[in-house]
Amino acid sequence: MEAALEISNLSKTFGKTKALEKVALRVDVGEMVALIGASGSGKSTLLRHVPGLIVSDPCDSHIKVLGEIVQEQGLLTSRIRKIRSRIGFIFQQFNLVDRLPLFINVLAGMLARVPTWRSLIRFYKPMEKRMAMEALHRVGMSQFATQRSSTLSGGQQQRAAIARAMVQEAELILADEPIASLDPESSRQVMGILSQINQKDGVTVLVSLHQVDYALRYCRRIVALKGGKILYDGPSQGLTRQMLHDVYGTKLGESGICGEEMDPFHSFTPALPMDLEIKGRVMI
Repeated sequence: MEAALEISNLSKTFGKTKALEKVALRVDVGEMVALIGASGSGKSTLLRHVPGLIVSDPCDSHIKVLGEIVQEQGLLTSRIRKIRSRIGFIFQQFNLVDRLPLFINVLAGMLARVPTWRSLIRFYKPMEKRMAMEALHRVGMSQFATQRSSTLSGGQQQRAAIARAMVQEAELILADEPIASLDPESSRQVMGILSQINQKDGVTVLVSLHQVDYALRYCRRIVALKGGKILYDGPSQGLTRQMLHDVYGTKLGESGICGEEMDPFHSFTPALPMDLEIKGRVMI
């Protein structure tokens, strides 16, 4: 199986704080993997290393995306802009331009392959416009194409951000707590869209989540971080209450780790068929 992401011996220090320590992770093409862990566990820091938004400590580490080196020993490759064009990043705060129509925000996903002069005057070909409208339609937002982003709800803006990644034709989507500020219904919509893109389009998805029930429902595989180290990496059905206690250091439900104030194991029905064998391992 081809690897969409390979991380080896990744460490990151901020001042005297060790945010990540010797992290190793492989995500195969076509997987949808959840990153879970308490605040400060290193989830966002890990994700931001993948497209080279931050660089690692100068140690014997490397990050590869779709077979291409992103960074080695704390140094970015000279091809970083080209590699980034293959990676879609979904931020918690959407990162849309408030004053611009949704349609223009989605078209921004084409910036890597549209000449600068065309993007500056917002000249897009009919085929490119059709692609943006099709992406908005897939996320249920085509009727809002001409509205300013600032007039839309958080869930609507997040769906538009996903449409932008679709227009980018990203092969790997990184989502950094995309439902953290959303209500339960909007959360279901956003996670459902990411799942659909993964299953129907074959796009690899790595998503960080605080809500364990959503991680269990939408992802076959879960990677749990604590103190910058991987504590568990394996199938979602292999995650136990005791493991969650070890990860969060609290009882279920006491720190809002479930999306709807529920036991994530109660009446759990996976949203995806569990036909992919993944061998889990607990890290000590």
